[in-house]
Amino acid sequence: MNNPPRSHRRQSVRPSLKPRELMQDTPDYAGVWRAEIITLFPDLFPGVLGASLTGRALQEGSWQLRTHDLRSYGVGKHRNVDDTPAGGGAGMVMRADVVGPAIETAMAGAAGRWPILYMSPRGRRFDQAMAQDLATCSGVTILCGRFEGVDERVMQHYGVTEVSLGDFVMTGGELAAQAMVDATVRLLPGVLGNADSTVEESHSSGLLEHPQYTRPAEWLGHQIPPVLMSGNHGEIAKWRLDQAEQLTKCRRPDMWAKYSPKK
Repeated sequence: MNNPPRSHRRQSVRPSLKPRELMQDTPDYAGVWRAEIITLFPDLFPGVLGASLTGRALQEGSWQLRTHDLRSYGVGKHRNVDDTPAGGGAGMVMRADVVGPAIETAMAGAAGRWPILYMSPRGRRFDQAMAQDLATCSGVTILCGRFEGVDERVMQHYGVTEVSLGDFVMTGGELAAQAMVDATVRLLPGVLGNADSTVEESHSSGLLEHPQYTRPAEWLGHQIPPVLMSGNHGEIAKWRLDQAEQLTKCRRPDMWAKYSPKK
């Protein structure tokens, strides 16, 4: 019997492929979520995105990743991508006439709701709600910053949204972009084997996740809480909610202040 044909959203990939090769010469599939990454270091991708669940989903064509090398849009003989700040000051600023054409190229095939994000320490804090929202988009274009930042005219002209992982500064936006894409891709349909996993985990309900246990039932004198071994699913659900609320109240008072229990 002949094997059934693969879906048009899947692609045949040899097991010997290295993560970087997963991004090469792949056609654009209609309806597949895609990340367009603008960076000075395209060889850093897919990085961790080429491993585990995100890597398997990338291999299967459940999502796509493309990089755009900013250096190829550089100006002059030396492909300069930055210049000194207007008005003086330390460091260098990424040029508008370099970043702009890169964004134009990255957005050329974009359709539907497709935000342009810039990884920046002055941006809005990335959270689970943003990941959930990005997962409902057609795709996302992410600009990875370097140096002192990007010419502000780029932000204004393209309506770029600045996003931050937290109140700290990194040498570039590549690691932050990978973290954000990972958090988003795992929410795409079919990427996780159990869809309930995304419902019960930390931040999805406004609470931190309850403690988890597995076999053996006793380890170094420590027992699994008896309620989890009772088989009473109602009591188990109540215990988990109570634990999640206690953890959140203790560890994240900022989240607890915003939490509204479901009726």
